[in-house]
Amino acid sequence: MDFLAVYEALVTCSGSPRFASRVKEMRRLFEDRTGPFGPDDAWFEVRSRAFWDDALTTPGFAGTVVPALALPQPALERASSWVAPLERAHRGLFRAGPSEGGWKLVDLWSGAEFVVGDPDPGLHEALAAASLLDGRVVACHRPLEVALLPGALFHPADATDPIGHVLDAAHERGMGTEETLDALLRMERNLRSHSRVKASYAYRAESLKPAKKS
Repeated sequence: MDFLAVYEALVTCSGSPRFASRVKEMRRLFEDRTGPFGPDDAWFEVRSRAFWDDALTTPGFAGTVVPALALPQPALERASSWVAPLERAHRGLFRAGPSEGGWKLVDLWSGAEFVVGDPDPGLHEALAAASLLDGRVVACHRPLEVALLPGALFHPADATDPIGHVLDAAHERGMGTEETLDALLRMERNLRSHSRVKASYAYRAESLKPAKKS
């Protein structure tokens, strides 16, 4: 059972009524940090996938869901082996490029580099477009598998240069990874919600203000 199959099983199970209250609260916190979204928004599916990446890497949640998976024992054991890696997932702002057997991801925020396996076809096409992406990388051994979570969110290509200035300002202010990348997601949402706004205006250091308090 590969990582993508484990991920999809966790998302499906998380959507059941038994986890509804916890998912609702995690969704509220995610929107507080990155901006609201709903079914009528053109970016609803993209934000929903990003939310599930965030939820499944929240400490304690995947471990709570795994026992509820309707899987045969070998597959359940494999799913269980991904719980700790999900909680340790590396979130970054990546530039992607093809590599032997997959993709090389370079984190522009931390400098970390990873080579991940080839993802599902939809994500493969997005990676080939070469814009910056906010994503999470996980790794599990026995057997070794390094994967990019499928909810990676891609910033528009014309935002690349403005994002560089935002990252410089965030480093100068001593901001953390989550705080900085969440701010960029709020900027991406503002760009999507205002059709006449240019990326250079939506992505600005001045917008590195704190997220809404929960």
